[in-house]
Amino acid sequence: MRWLVGWSSTASGPDPAQGRAIQPVGAHLLWADPDPLWAVGDWRPDEVRVVQADPFSRLAVFGCCGASDDELRVGLFAARGGALRHLTAWPGSYTAVAQVGRRTTIVGDLAGARPVFHTDWGGGTAYATAALPLADLIEAQLDVGHLGALLACPDSPEAMRDGTPYLGVRRVPPGHALILRDGARDIIGYEPTASLAVAAPQADQEQAVEGVRDALVEAVRARLTAPRHAPETGGGLDPGPVPGMGPAERRAARGAPAPGIGADLSGGSASATLALLAAGLPGMPGTLPGTLSGQGTEAGQRLLAVTFNDLATAGGARSREAELERAGAIAADPRLHHVVVAAGEEALPYAALDSGPLTDEPGPSIVVAERHRRRLVAGSADHFVGHGARQALDAHPARLADLLLDRRRRHLLRPATALAKADGPTGHSFFVPFTVYRAARKLARTSYRDGVEDAASRLLERRFTDDGGGAAAGGKGGRGVVSASLAALAWCRPGPAARWLTGEALAEVSLRLAEAAARPVTLRRPGERRADAALARYAADHRVFEQAAEVRSQRLHAPFLDNQVVRACRALPETLRVQPGARAAVLRAVLAGAGIRDLPPGWGAPSHAAHAAAVRAGLRAWVGEVVSLFDAPLLADAGLVEARVVRKALRAAAEGGAAAPGRAGRTGLHGGVAAAAAGPARHLLDGDGGAAAAGGGGRGGPAAGLVGAWLGL
Repeated sequence: MRWLVGWSSTASGPDPAQGRAIQPVGAHLLWADPDPLWAVGDWRPDEVRVVQADPFSRLAVFGCCGASDDELRVGLFAARGGALRHLTAWPGSYTAVAQVGRRTTIVGDLAGARPVFHTDWGGGTAYATAALPLADLIEAQLDVGHLGALLACPDSPEAMRDGTPYLGVRRVPPGHALILRDGARDIIGYEPTASLAVAAPQADQEQAVEGVRDALVEAVRARLTAPRHAPETGGGLDPGPVPGMGPAERRAARGAPAPGIGADLSGGSASATLALLAAGLPGMPGTLPGTLSGQGTEAGQRLLAVTFNDLATAGGARSREAELERAGAIAADPRLHHVVVAAGEEALPYAALDSGPLTDEPGPSIVVAERHRRRLVAGSADHFVGHGARQALDAHPARLADLLLDRRRRHLLRPATALAKADGPTGHSFFVPFTVYRAARKLARTSYRDGVEDAASRLLERRFTDDGGGAAAGGKGGRGVVSASLAALAWCRPGPAARWLTGEALAEVSLRLAEAAARPVTLRRPGERRADAALARYAADHRVFEQAAEVRSQRLHAPFLDNQVVRACRALPETLRVQPGARAAVLRAVLAGAGIRDLPPGWGAPSHAAHAAAVRAGLRAWVGEVVSLFDAPLLADAGLVEARVVRKALRAAAEGGAAAPGRAGRTGLHGGVAAAAAGPARHLLDGDGGAAAAGGGGRGGPAAGLVGAWLGL
C-alpha cells in the first residue's frame, strides 16, 4: 500500500506541538509545519511531484499524471483563484494537494478510485488517501452501523453517507475537494450540475465518441510516456534452467512481474481496446529490450498481453472458449506478445480467503483476489486493466426514466425490446416492453424524497423483491435480466444481502435513509444519480482490488476510471447509451478512429455466463472454508446478521438452491456480498479481540485488528 497523509491544525495551542512530535513510519516529508504533508509507502520517484510558484504556494501530485511541470504551475495558479476543476483536467489517475498560505486543498477524483479521507485530530483535521492510517491514528472502533448499511444498501450513498468502517473517519465524496484552513474543513464539489428546469441539451453523437477516443488515447499515452521501471526481485535470483519453464515462467514463479508495460487480454472489448491502443501508439510501448526469452532486442516493441484460462469451471464453457478465441485472434497482432495463464481449482473464487495483503476496506474483489493475482503476476510492472468500462459507458436502467423526463419516449423501444429477448422466449415476453415503460414512468414521476422513504419503509417491513439472480446465473428460464432491470428502476433499493440482516440492523439502516430523505440535496435526474452511485461503488471496489491482488513492484492502470475519460463518457448522449451493444459500438468506433478496424467476430459479446459459472464453481469447491468463517461471527454478536441463516443460505447456494441474496454467486458482486459478513468478524478476531482492544499507532492497534483480511461486501 501507498498513501499520502497530512494535517491542518490551529495556529496556536499545545496541539501543533503534539502534531510535530508524531511522524508516520517510513514516510517522506514533502513540506513541513505548520501543515505538513508526507508520502508513505513504496511510491516511485516519478509518482510524487511537487511544484512551487512562490514560498507560500505549492502543489503536490501523487500518482500517474500526464501534465508537465509548467501545466502543473498553471493549475496551481487556477486553484489559488478557486478554480479547482483545473487540477482534475490532466490525463492519468492521481491525487492533487494544493497549499496556498494556510489553506490546503485535497482534490479527489470523479469516480472515487482515488478517495480522500479525513478525521478530527489534535484540535484540527488529519487527512489521508487511506482510511486505515487515520483509524490507527485516532484508535478508531468499528462502525457497525456503516457495515450494516453496506450490507443492506451497498449501492445507495444515502445509507452509507460519508462514513467508513471506522468510527470518526469520513470519506470525501467523488467529485469533491477537501479544503482545510487552520484546522477547519469544508467540502465542496468542483463539477457543474445540470438543471432539471429544462431538458438536457442534445449532444452530438459523433463528437462525443471522438471525445471518448481522445480521452482514452491520452490516458494510455500518459502511462506510456512515464519512466519505465524494472520490478524489485527481493533478493531472489533466477535458479537457472528448469525443465518446461522459460525465464518468464521462472520469474512469475518467484512472484515478480515483467519489466515494462503490459495489458490484460481477456477477449472482452474493454481490455482489448486498451491493449490495442497501447500497442499501436508510436514509440516502444512494451517491455524493456531483451527481457522476453527468444525475442532479443525486438521485445521492447511488443506489448505483453496476458490471458487467463480457467481449467476448473465446467459451466459457461462455450462463452469461455469464445473469449479465448477472440483473445488469440487479437494477440495475432505482431505488436503483442501473448501469454496464457492457466489455473485450476486453486484459482476459483473464494479460494485463499484467509491470506493476501492488507486492504483498507471491505469489497467484493477480495473474493476473487487470488484468482486475479495469478494472472497479474505474469503481467508487467505497469499493467493495463479494463476495469470500469461497463460502469462508465453503459446506461444504468434508471436512465430510461431520464429519457421520459426529456420527452424522448421513442428511444425506449430498442432497449425494452432487447430486454424482452434477454431471457429467451416466454409467455411474458410480449408484455415486457410495457412493463419496462410503466416502471420507467413511475420512477420519472417519483420524487427523490418519496423514493428514498419508500426504500426505508421496505427495509422496516422486510419487503425484498426478487431480482431474478438465479436466472441470470443459470442462463435459462426465469425472468432474471428483466427482473434485475425492473428492480434497478428505483431511486434507492435494498441490496441482496438485506435478507440476512436482523430487524434491529434493518431499522437502523431505515433510519439512515429517512434522515437522508429529509435533508436538502441537489436535484438530479434519477438515472444520473444512480449511474454515478454505481460508478463510485465500483471504483471503491477497484481500489480494494488493487490492494487485495497486489503484486510487489506492479502498478495497475484503469484508464476508464480516469477523470478525463469519465467526463468524456458522461458526455455521450443518453439515446446512444441505452441502445443494446452501445459499449462495444463506442469502443469499436474508438479503435477505428485510432486506425484499428480488423476485429475478431463476436467483438463485444458479454462474458457474464463464464464469470457466473466460475463463481458457482468456486462456492461449491470452497463452501466449507466459507461457512467455517461463521463459526465465531462477530457480526452476529454485534446484532447485524443471524449466523445460522447465513450458513444455511451459503450451503443452499453451493448446492444450487435458492440463496438468500438473490442466489449468492449470480455475479461477482453477489458472491462478494455472500462472504461479506465474515470479513469483519475474522478481522476483529485476529486483532486480539477487535474493537475493544487498546492500541497506539502501529499494526497491533485496534485498526489493524479491524481490517487485516476483509472478505468482501
